Parts: sequence; structure tokens; C-alpha cells
Amino acid sequence: MASSEDSVSTWSCKQVAQWLKEEGFGEYVELLCTQHRLDGPSLLALTEADLRGPPLGLTVLGDIKRLTLALRRLQRQNQTQLEELGLQLADSPAAGLSLGAARVEWSCDGADRRCNGSDRLCNGTELRLRNGDRSAYGSGALLCHTHSNGRCRQHLAGRLDPEVWKTVISTIYVFFVFGFTSFVMVIVHERVPDMRTYPPLPDIFLDSVPRIPWAFAMAEACGLILCYMFLLILLLHKHRSILFRRLCSLMGTVFLLRCCTMFVTSLSVPGQHLKCASKTYGDTLEKIQRAMAIWSGFGMTLTGVQTCGDYMFSGHTVVITMLNFFVTEYTPRTWNLIHTISWVLNLFGIFFILAAHEHYSIDVFIAFYITTRLFLYYHTLANTRAYQHSRRARIWFPMFSFFECNVNGPVPNQYHWPFNKPAFMKTLIG
Repeated sequence: MASSEDSVSTWSCKQVAQWLKEEGFGEYVELLCTQHRLDGPSLLALTEADLRGPPLGLTVLGDIKRLTLALRRLQRQNQTQLEELGLQLADSPAAGLSLGAARVEWSCDGADRRCNGSDRLCNGTELRLRNGDRSAYGSGALLCHTHSNGRCRQHLAGRLDPEVWKTVISTIYVFFVFGFTSFVMVIVHERVPDMRTYPPLPDIFLDSVPRIPWAFAMAEACGLILCYMFLLILLLHKHRSILFRRLCSLMGTVFLLRCCTMFVTSLSVPGQHLKCASKTYGDTLEKIQRAMAIWSGFGMTLTGVQTCGDYMFSGHTVVITMLNFFVTEYTPRTWNLIHTISWVLNLFGIFFILAAHEHYSIDVFIAFYITTRLFLYYHTLANTRAYQHSRRARIWFPMFSFFECNVNGPVPNQYHWPFNKPAFMKTLIG
């Protein structure tokens, strides 16, 4: 056997390569020894999770299992060296749930810092097993037991659970909000100020730029292009369920806020070209029918929907800006062309909304500000693992805490073809 006289902890990369060849894993010598410089101590610390996760990313299940068994045999033969390195064998009770875990860190992220007695598992928190000096979130070797809502789920921290049931809830939420928004728009239309009594308010941009009749249709065209771009990204993204859940939760929250602002304050019509007048509907059923017409037409003039009074703030700006931020966030940083096109569509869409004199400048500015701040705040909190399980998050951001409690850090931009055919697409994309 390779270097049988030598201690494994003193093996060099060449000796590890020789051991791999003798065990029948010669094809992995280049990957493990040349690219990642695996020596004796790191060989003893190697786990199955390391083999599966990045940066190794072995994909042949049989090789993974056989190599794991060979590693375990080697570790049993060198238990003294394992203890000297501060490692423990997977079969030993102290090793817990992760192979070779050097130490167990109990972490109660809740504000009360209390654990559940004998079983030593923190409610709503996770038991983290760290291997050596590795970061708790960086390695595939991290094994988490997340306890939330009375359920225990074991998963690798590098893997993201799609949690489709939460995505379904977020979809129902955004559809409900859109329906409620449509009904509020009907109520607001009844309270549109009379243009003879309340003329358009002074606005520097609207007063300086002449109206372009076709501009609003172009703004909606920009929104449609951004929507198609996002749907393509959603189709190919590996974590599409999380992306769509975040889009629905953010879009629903912004439009729920919009319901409040446009109901509380009724601004005068921004342009004389708008034939808006207070319109009274006969009964509640007629209002619901009108709301359904707005909801089914997505509130777009391209679908024949005409509304009045819903000025504070611009819903079109919200949709265009939100789609732009999702396209740029969930595509690689090197896709500069896609990001440029997305931003150009966003900015031109905003310009066309103003050029059509369909909204005051303040409507568009507030919509852009609220949308971008909420998107950035949400993703900053989602990427900050320590904040997700805090009491403050559960109190002030209950929906965020619910949707993001099992998402471990930033969502990686990984793509794959979701269908079995055509085969060349699965090979091309992954």
C-alpha cells in the first residue's frame, strides 16, 4: 500500500495521489491532488459533503459512495492521528451528524437564547456542525437541522429547499392584493376631483415636456419586454421557486401600500387630455364587475383598461422597476448586455410614463424610490443569515421571516434546462 510506513498526516500530494490510484480512483487524481492540492491531513478531513458540493462537485453517485467508504476505512486505521488533528470519526457518538466534525456549536439565534432541555435542540434555530476552521455557511460539509413550526428538516447548508408550498402562498397573496387594488381603483374613480374646480397641479416636467400621445403604450411595451426577460430567467434558473416567491411577496407588498396612498389622497388629473370625471357605480356587484375587468386586463391600456384617480403612486413604474431589479439581481454579474438592456428599458419606461402625462413626476419618483428601497432592504436581510431568525425580524417583518427562514444566505445564480427534451438544450444549459 502507498506509504504504509508513513503517517497519513504527513503524506504529501503525491502520496495521496498514489493512494487514490491504489484504491481505484485514479481519474480523480488531477481534480483532488493537482487542482486542489489535497495532502494527508486534508484527506483525513475530507467528507462526503465535500465530495458532493463545490468546489469538487462529484456527480457519479457510485464513485462518491465508494470513495467515502475508502475514506472511512482510512480514518478508522488512523484514529490517533484524527484525534491529534482535532477530528473525530463519523461512527463515534461525539462526531454527531457530520463526518469528521471537529466541534459542535450550539447556536440559538432567537433573542431569548433558550434551548429545549434534554434534546439540546433550539426551537426555530439550527444546530451547526463546523469542520475545522471552515465558515458555517461556506462549505457543503455544513449540516443544519432547522426546526421551525414544530418540524425538523435536515439539509446541507449549500442546498436550497424550493419550498413550493410557500411559493403557492405568495402567489395567492399577490393575486389577492391585485384584486383588492383593482377594487380600490374603482372606489378612487368615484372620487376623482372635478377638472373645472381642480385643474392639473404645477409640475416642472409636465409643464416643460410636451405630451407624446403614444408614449404610454411604449411604456407598457417596455414593461412587457422586461416581463418576458424575467420569465425566461425564471424558466432556466435552478432556484426558480425562491425567485418567484420573492417577486410575489415584494410586488404584493408594494401594491398593498399603493392601495393605501391612492385611497387616502385623491390628486387632480395631471393632464387636460384625460377625459376623467367622477363615476358612480350602481351597487357593489357593479363595482366588483368593474374591478374584475381591471384585474383581468392587468390595469394596462393595451388591454383596453382605462382608469382615473390612481395617481399616488405609479403602478406601471413599480412593475417596470421591480422586473428590472430581478433581472439584474438573478443573472451573473458578467452579463453586462442583459443588464444594460434591462436598465435602458426601465429608464425609458419611466420617461414614457411622464412623457404621456399620465402621472405626476412625484408619482413616478415615489414609486421608483419605494420599489428600489424595498427590494434592496429585503435582499439585504435575506442575505444576512443572523437576522432572519431574530425576534425583531419576526415582529417587524413576519412575512419575510416566514418566506426566508430556510434560505441559507444569497441565492446562487445557477441555471439548468427544466425539461428532458430537447437533449441538446439540457447538455447546453445543464
